[in-house]
Amino acid sequence: MKISAIQSFGLAKTSMVQGRTFLGQIGKLATSPMYDTVSFSSAKKVEKETNPTVQVKIPTIDLSKYEKNAKAAVSDIKSRAGEKGQFLNWIKVLPENQLRNIDSIYSMAEDAKKGGYTDIAVLGIGGSRHTTEAMMKMLGKDSNVHFYSSVDPESFKRFTQELDLDKTKFLVVSKSGGTLETTTAYEAAKKLLQEHTGKEDVSDRFIAMTDISSEKSQLRRAVNRGDIQLSGLVHDDVGGRFSIFDDGTLFTMAYAGVSKEDTVKMLKASLKAQDEFLNPNIKKNEALQLAAVNVDSKNAGKTRHYVEYFSDAFSGITLWDKQLNNESLKAQISTETNIGPGYLHYNAEADLDEANTDSYYTFVYPTPSDKTTNAVIKGVTTAYKAQHPVVEIELKDFSPESIARFIELKHFETLYTGNMLRRQKGNITDKNNALPEVLQPNVEKYKKEVKANL
Repeated sequence: MKISAIQSFGLAKTSMVQGRTFLGQIGKLATSPMYDTVSFSSAKKVEKETNPTVQVKIPTIDLSKYEKNAKAAVSDIKSRAGEKGQFLNWIKVLPENQLRNIDSIYSMAEDAKKGGYTDIAVLGIGGSRHTTEAMMKMLGKDSNVHFYSSVDPESFKRFTQELDLDKTKFLVVSKSGGTLETTTAYEAAKKLLQEHTGKEDVSDRFIAMTDISSEKSQLRRAVNRGDIQLSGLVHDDVGGRFSIFDDGTLFTMAYAGVSKEDTVKMLKASLKAQDEFLNPNIKKNEALQLAAVNVDSKNAGKTRHYVEYFSDAFSGITLWDKQLNNESLKAQISTETNIGPGYLHYNAEADLDEANTDSYYTFVYPTPSDKTTNAVIKGVTTAYKAQHPVVEIELKDFSPESIARFIELKHFETLYTGNMLRRQKGNITDKNNALPEVLQPNVEKYKKEVKANL
């Protein structure tokens, strides 16, 4: 692995001019995997023998049709992981780095909480927000964590009216440090705190997560000037929608009271799941199986994928899931997400209309522990299966291990879906270019027009 691909990773303490940042040691990855790959040959065998924290049930399809492209997709991604400019450093590099530097992340969170601070307001948009929001709500640790992504003054006024400014720190997350929405929010929050405290210097009220380079990030320059006292990194070659284990989320977990032990469990479970989902055997790799269902559905003319989450614990994950899929798969498959059972009272009428022939569904739910929930899950999935392809993903619980495995399942499902869709058309990405599934060139179109109007 090239050292240049991971130079900006880490969070060991160093000092910067007037500000404190947590940057780290450059280290090579181990040459052998840290964990054994979890292997299985069928859903039935998995359930009885390995009892995974997350179980997958797919509709009956001929997986052999997709074996060749699935194997090629895994090989393609393995060959790119860890290489500079491929935006795949969320595979192995990031979780292993965070395990090495977890003490520094928790130390920074303790520093931020000194003085009786209990709440944190996250200022960020896209992956800078959705990843952290998904994590905190699944963990049930979001009561003191607040998220803001708007630009208009009325939205900011309403957001801050709900905050106890004497107990709140602001976490500003932006790789470039120049994201319009985040920059606008930071400047508004800074002015608000100056007025509230009667002090010009409110640098102790902000934490920045941004690029390591002051040449690339104006937010890093703010840290260097002393405008922000604490900072960590938005790591290189990860990509916002794949950055759920980046510094911003782990810092928020630590600040909100998630134990270091649980965070370590999650990172280790992430690495274990990544090993499993890099298995080229489609009969043993559930992420490949999910991708095959997506490709099979697309080939059958079903271009609308509805992911239905049954539990309010998933209320933070819906936007992340939509971002992950719609940015990665573009217009090939449109992903929509809902929280059940409430959505059934308006969507089911259209979902189960016999004229609906272009949709397929994934139902995600924790293992039902009561009769009513079990009846709803079984009744709904049975009704939908009578008309549509249906995938079921069941989380045993919301333990660190279950959450980590689910996150990696979604990561790899999305990556493999795009790769396999392109392969069946003969569209192979040159090794010198990043995969389309990790890029977002079309987002820049609207940003360009916004800049022109400012």
